[in-house]
Amino acid sequence: MIAASDHHQHDVLVIGAGGAGLRAAIEAASMGASVGLVCKSLLGKAHTVMAEGGVAAALGHVDDRDSWQTHFRDTMVGGKMLNNVRMAQLHALEAPDRVRELEEWGAVFDRTRDGRILQRPFGGHSYPRLAHVGDRTGLEMIRTLQDRAVTTGMAVYMEHTITHLTTAADGSVTGAFGYRRVDGRPVLFPAKAILLATGGIGKAYEITSNSWEYSGDGQALAIRAGADLIDMEFVQFHPTGMVWPPGVRGLLVTEAVRGEGGILRNSEGDRFMWKYLPEDRRHEYAATDEEARTWVEALSASRQTDARRPPELSTRDNVARAIYTEVREGRGTPHGGVFLDISYLPAEHVRRKLPSMYEQFKELADVDITAGPMEVGPTTHYAMGGIRVDADTGATTVPGLYAAGEVSGGMHGANRLGGNSLSDLLVFGQRAGAGAAARAAAIPGDPHVNPVQVRAAEQELEAPLTRSEGTDPYRLREELQATMQTLVGIFRTEADLREAIRQITDIRERAAQLRATGGRPFNPGWNLVFELRNLIDISEAIARSALEREESRGAHSRLDFPSTDPAWASRNVVARRTGNTLSVATSAIPAMPDDLRMLAEAGGGA
Repeated sequence: MIAASDHHQHDVLVIGAGGAGLRAAIEAASMGASVGLVCKSLLGKAHTVMAEGGVAAALGHVDDRDSWQTHFRDTMVGGKMLNNVRMAQLHALEAPDRVRELEEWGAVFDRTRDGRILQRPFGGHSYPRLAHVGDRTGLEMIRTLQDRAVTTGMAVYMEHTITHLTTAADGSVTGAFGYRRVDGRPVLFPAKAILLATGGIGKAYEITSNSWEYSGDGQALAIRAGADLIDMEFVQFHPTGMVWPPGVRGLLVTEAVRGEGGILRNSEGDRFMWKYLPEDRRHEYAATDEEARTWVEALSASRQTDARRPPELSTRDNVARAIYTEVREGRGTPHGGVFLDISYLPAEHVRRKLPSMYEQFKELADVDITAGPMEVGPTTHYAMGGIRVDADTGATTVPGLYAAGEVSGGMHGANRLGGNSLSDLLVFGQRAGAGAAARAAAIPGDPHVNPVQVRAAEQELEAPLTRSEGTDPYRLREELQATMQTLVGIFRTEADLREAIRQITDIRERAAQLRATGGRPFNPGWNLVFELRNLIDISEAIARSALEREESRGAHSRLDFPSTDPAWASRNVVARRTGNTLSVATSAIPAMPDDLRMLAEAGGGA
């Protein structure tokens, strides 16, 4: 039975306290809503703090040729035209205002010589566009948003895990059920609107840059409540995660290293990225070492230049596949990666531009990035797919349920450009917060939570602790991660995907009898039971969606369908649950308005 002290009613409940969740909660509170903010860890420790490179916004401070139109085009081209076009448009239009807003709230960005927000280049962006704080941009964003949120007086529930969304007879959400990690006591949150901002799915894989929180919680809660997931086949493998030493395996090497001039070479010393540039984009990149060096020198001196950007700043999907191919064909480093080198630049410059990179690798691995190259390779990094949402309001296909940030799908299409994630959090966090608050304001009375659903959720909490025999959740998670890493990775085939689905089905059956020893307070094995359930749901959605899309596009590469099929450019893959069965189908993408199509296909100026 839930104690009265663990019964917390709000107009808007935000689940997740990263950049999207904080920005949404701030917006909802500003509109007069009673807001509850739930986070699985401590406030201020969300995965957003690990975002290093910067916030993409067409401010035009370093190169005044930049514009929202060019940012829109880059985003659509990077996403292989599969993006929700309205989301890409709103993102490009509103990102500059959201960055300036952060600055007004106290964010301390790096500066140009004349005092404006400094911007750096990143892969796939036509101009230097990322506003940054060294390589600690996500940390500064969270600090600023957290300070702003606290001043509103909103209720914050730290170290809580949500396991169920409660629903009414008409399918609308009425609340959330979970437990306090500190003592395991059940908690109920009746709410008129619920906003999911729980981040990604990286812990479904063995090698990932994601923190422990990224277990697909929001996506799984949503699909079990009846919401659609879209584009789940598109999982981004960041090209540069550390592969050596073992203690930092998978740890992200920010794209800012390449943005500041880092060079990729194989074991034979070749700067290989020139071989992998798409033919239709090759003209945008430097053709020689000398031209690339001219670009880096201009960047270091904060000069505008017409020199083309280095090949290492191709899109992430392309760089990841290039590295994977070099290793597979025998030109990898001794530990299965390639070399990323920025040590040719002055050490003081590297330490000033990339302080976190320098300090963390020196401290954790005794690797001095100013003295020699790093060994890097692809690491699971970001989910482009997620909950289907309305671009303007963040509303899902379930009444009363909203989503923002990485948990949602559509904004990035088949591949996300670096830096677009942080501006995505701000733009759509603000919009979803406003949408949820407006929904709450329109509902009279208090939300009614079905007690039958609550009792069933309580029984599920207790079951793993009362079984005398059962499956070890740690072992089962290892099996799931191995399946996803091996069979649903960078390159996919029908045979591998069908085998992955078979293995995931077997894992799901054994997960019905998970057993955890010990008590409820801070019990990691018991906590894993509920995270593993989410990971199984999301892994199946990824594998089935990847099997459905019979082409290669962006971050989804099928060896048995290596070409990009124009017929798939107008179709999303949609995953949904009916009872205990997950199915996938396709839905048509609305036609792009002519004015935006002209921008996306031909570019555009201010």
